[in-house]
Amino acid sequence: MDPTANTLRIPPEMLLYAEKHEIFDLMQSMLRNLIVDKPEDPIQYLITLLKRDSIGVPRIMLLGPPASGKRTIARQLCERTRAVHITEPGVLEGETELAREANTHTDRLQAIPCELWVKLIQLRLSKVDCIRRGWVLEGIPHSRQEALLLQEFGISPDHVVMLEAPDEILIRRNLCRRVSVSPEDENRVLSDDNTATRLLKYHQEVSALQRTFQNCLKIIKADQSHEEVFAQALSYIQHRPRSLAPYMPRVLLFGPPGSGKRLQAALISQKYNLVNICCGELLKAVSADKTSMGELIKPYLASGEQVPNDMVLQILTQRLGRLDCTARGWLLHGFPRNTEQAEMLKETNFIPNRVFFLEMPDDAVKEVVTLRAIDHVTGERYHPLFKPAPGPEVQARLCQNPRDSEAHLLKQLSCYSAQVPALKAMYPDAVHVNADQDPHAIFEMLESRLVDRLPKCYSVRPDTQEAGSGEKVGE
Repeated sequence: MDPTANTLRIPPEMLLYAEKHEIFDLMQSMLRNLIVDKPEDPIQYLITLLKRDSIGVPRIMLLGPPASGKRTIARQLCERTRAVHITEPGVLEGETELAREANTHTDRLQAIPCELWVKLIQLRLSKVDCIRRGWVLEGIPHSRQEALLLQEFGISPDHVVMLEAPDEILIRRNLCRRVSVSPEDENRVLSDDNTATRLLKYHQEVSALQRTFQNCLKIIKADQSHEEVFAQALSYIQHRPRSLAPYMPRVLLFGPPGSGKRLQAALISQKYNLVNICCGELLKAVSADKTSMGELIKPYLASGEQVPNDMVLQILTQRLGRLDCTARGWLLHGFPRNTEQAEMLKETNFIPNRVFFLEMPDDAVKEVVTLRAIDHVTGERYHPLFKPAPGPEVQARLCQNPRDSEAHLLKQLSCYSAQVPALKAMYPDAVHVNADQDPHAIFEMLESRLVDRLPKCYSVRPDTQEAGSGEKVGE
């Protein structure tokens, strides 16, 4: 059964709304909270959860050996993301029965039982500030047992940052910190009489912790400047975890003649099972059908005139609205050719979520297009530089398509160059790729941006917010 023959249509507005507001991730997060907290009144619980605006806040664990700079990096991350900084002393604060019991163990120089410690952490993270703003756990958990128990209590991070450095550097840092420390850190540093022992204890647990958080772990070398460590940590936490939400690529591919649009569209659609839609080929297929629309556009195609925009859009929207495009995603090239067509496509709500411009110098375009020829027997294309004919017999029967003549190409380039600046302005987030290179390198660039999820930009303080900038790849 041909899936394109299925006339079932799903309104594009449904997909746009779900993606824009991340409905799938929202439902997943709400369900996870329901399972963990098991409220008596689930409906009121969800209403309260949504009112607190606690969906999507940062949940970060910052781990590392003594003197690796956890405190400094944690403070900077909290300042940047407005998350709550959670430390061991902070967890032990309060007048609750759990806190008093834990402090009793501390006063007796005894280790706090793991389950009691995790309950204290859960109690701190259940407070309104952590729910609304998110949290950064500094140096917590200490062991795999503690990490697994946290997971049983429903405490699971989105990102785990682990600092590491050679022991010699860490011991040297700790000795330097004894000389000059801030008042709030004085007791913590001066009471550390055996750094080597603490490092040994940390090394006994670090491998197990890495295995526990391997799916959300970023290891950063701490034997570099704090600025560089912070930059790497911030970059990682702003990288969004892979979402389980259905992602349907809707791709627009622009480029001058000879830039390889057809080849790249074929490679991408084949690997990712997208519906490859070339507007020109679609119009030819419709004109070959004995339908009213096919009969209407046939004279335009026969005379080489441009098919009216309203007819093209009607054919295109019918194709994009079919079930295979909705279920698998689509890749469109050959349309839109100007801003008028782009505006018309936008009004139909078939809005792309990835736009690529293949860029190529005019001289390179001429070299690609005007020298290529076709074997009229097999229909295969050959080029003396990139794909020579396999033998003299094939070479003898090659002929040039009139559309590949230099005069026709210059006319096409002139039209494309006149429209492309306005099209780029309409798609400011588009990715610009240098197409004057190996096709496989181009494909890798397109693929990397096609599958990469957009970063999560946590709210930042007004004085630290940075303006976004456009990006070009492969130039």
